[in-house]
Amino acid sequence: MAKNIPLCPLMSAGAEIDRVCTQERCAWYMNNVKKCSMYLLAFNALQESTDRQKISK
Repeated sequence: MAKNIPLCPLMSAGAEIDRVCTQERCAWYMNNVKKCSMYLLAFNALQESTDRQKISK
């Protein structure tokens, strides 16, 4: 699949076929940043985890 087509992490979970993001028609889509809120939650959690590991070393 082309890399510029966003996939929905919620509808694709457990499905055999990846589902395309419906963007503005989805309640989870954040139009102001043009990203899925699930993606942003995961990204922020990874950043926080990485930052905590750097502090504890």
